[in-house]
Amino acid sequence: MHFFCVLCLFFYFSAQAQVKRYTFSQPKMGSPFTIILYANDSTTAHITAQQSFALVDSLNHIFSDYDESSELNQLSATAGTDSFVQVSPLLYQIILDSKKAGQKSSGTFDITIGPLSHLWRTARREKRFPTSKEIQQAKSKTGFEKVVIDTIYHRIKLTQKGMQLDLGGIAKGFIAQQVMKFLLAKNITSALIDAGGDIVCSNAPPQKSGWTIGINIPEQTDELLNKTITLQNKSVATSGDVYQYTIHNGKKYSHIIDLRTGYGVTFQRNVTVIANDGATADWLATACSILPVKKAKRLVRQYGADVIIATMKHQKVQMEISPGINSYWNKKVN
Repeated sequence: MHFFCVLCLFFYFSAQAQVKRYTFSQPKMGSPFTIILYANDSTTAHITAQQSFALVDSLNHIFSDYDESSELNQLSATAGTDSFVQVSPLLYQIILDSKKAGQKSSGTFDITIGPLSHLWRTARREKRFPTSKEIQQAKSKTGFEKVVIDTIYHRIKLTQKGMQLDLGGIAKGFIAQQVMKFLLAKNITSALIDAGGDIVCSNAPPQKSGWTIGINIPEQTDELLNKTITLQNKSVATSGDVYQYTIHNGKKYSHIIDLRTGYGVTFQRNVTVIANDGATADWLATACSILPVKKAKRLVRQYGADVIIATMKHQKVQMEISPGINSYWNKKVN
């Protein structure tokens, strides 16, 4: 699934709180999946965490394009057969949401990008650069106009042979949000879900104003911006190329692919989006990694979201922020 740039998290525990903090982490979807929650006792915390991880596994089996037997891949396998496929309610919902996201983002977010993402993924593994012919062939199999959605019976048809759907730019945030819904249903009201850098949080930890989150500098795995943000009942996602990229003829190509060109973006940019839900933060971070800054800011405003765009130029970090970000900033870290 979609690139990710790990957010560094700072969590605090108050000895005076009546509830205790519990942290659980398991490898899921190719990266650590961490649940931090406050509960009255360890038994409740452990049982709830295990149920949450089981939920993650079941959702991943629906959305993953790495799992050959996933519902998503089973749907992609029917491409070009002129057949509608009855899909599960959650897969239907995420495809419908993705269609709307693609329309709003001028096509910079598009889940039909699968043939291109698979091509680049294979090329990185084989340590080679895709040929222009390969890229054009993959591009010819993309485009959301080739996805037919039956809104009455909730069925999907992929009209062109070789199409592959890739939910990498939305599924982690969507899954994190589903886990948070589950925790709230279990009366766990203070929690944070970190799905490999896509974060969803509910109420603040006891006696704290929120969850304090640090954002890494573009191109750096360990260095942070000199400010942090504090959130509660919000979601945050960061997109960047610090972990997945290809270098060719001295130029760095991100794993974030611009469907219009078929190539990974080449500017050194980290995009952090704060939104009301995980799926929205996730796909907005992808779209804003491709869009020009002004259009990115305009897009996030439509969703009541906020964005930090940090670009590395001449070894210095230049930041563009939407006005609402100022309400989340903390004081500078010395």
